[in-house]
Amino acid sequence: MTSITKPAQALPQRAGALIMPSGWPCCDLFKLFPEEARWQFYEWVKQQRTFLEQHGWIFEESYDEYVRRVAEELAL
Repeated sequence: MTSITKPAQALPQRAGALIMPSGWPCCDLFKLFPEEARWQFYEWVKQQRTFLEQHGWIFEESYDEYVRRVAEELAL
C-alpha cells in the first residue's frame, strides 16, 4: 500500500459556512441573450456573490477569477 505524504489541503472553513464550488453559477446559456441583458445579468451575479459572502458563504474561486469566468461565459 502506498502512503500519501502530502494530504490534499482542505479549504479554511468557518463554523457553519457553506462552501460554493468553482463554476457556480454557470452563465453559458445567457450568451444567447442580447448584450444589454447579458451586462445586466453580469452586474446581478456580482451583487449576488457579494451578498452571499457577507452572509458567511465561502467560494473556492477568488473574486477576480469569478468575475473573469462569468465575463467569458457571457461573452462580454
